[in-house]
Amino acid sequence: MSQPDSFIDEVTEEVRRDRLYGYLRRYGWIAVLLVLLIVGGAAWREYRAAQQEAAAQEFGSAIYAALDAETAEERAAALAEVQAPEGGAEAILAMLRAGEQSSAEGADTAAASETLNAVNVSGENDIYRQIAHFKALTREGVDAQTRQSGFAAMAEGGPLRLMAEEQLALLEIEAGETDAALTRLQGIRQDSEVTQGLRLRASQLIVALGGSIEDAS
Repeated sequence: MSQPDSFIDEVTEEVRRDRLYGYLRRYGWIAVLLVLLIVGGAAWREYRAAQQEAAAQEFGSAIYAALDAETAEERAAALAEVQAPEGGAEAILAMLRAGEQSSAEGADTAAASETLNAVNVSGENDIYRQIAHFKALTREGVDAQTRQSGFAAMAEGGPLRLMAEEQLALLEIEAGETDAALTRLQGIRQDSEVTQGLRLRASQLIVALGGSIEDAS
């Protein structure tokens, strides 16, 4: 390589280096910011996970202490003082408290139903909240119209859809609507998501109502 060519290559390399440094001076802060965001995001996730774990442990300890009381009345009162963290904990706490209210001496079924109904079921699609709402609808003292509207809403979709259909069939039987109940029960039996236990109960009701078992094939 001649000296002129070598000189040109050196100049070209120097120009490239100057451009690179110029880009780094101009845009280097973006790379630094991205690194800080990644590190900060990871630290924040770790912090939130630690907070949630601590809250869950505190919640479990509080429930354990409340259930250690001697009488159902005392356990229900202690559970009422427990603060539930986010998520389905509120529904779990409500079901535990309602159970103690129902088993207390001179059980107050209205109070137990009120406890279950207080759980917010209009927010996130949470299985525990739906279970609490389902248990509230099946308690004594709830009128048929309230049950019908509540179960009809649950039957539109969700993990308890078929169980709600079963309750609607029972309401139709109570109202003397045998044909409607039979149609609903057959639909439950033929549903692809039905459990073995629910299919068996539906079959027994169909036979008891004088219907015939029609296996879907």
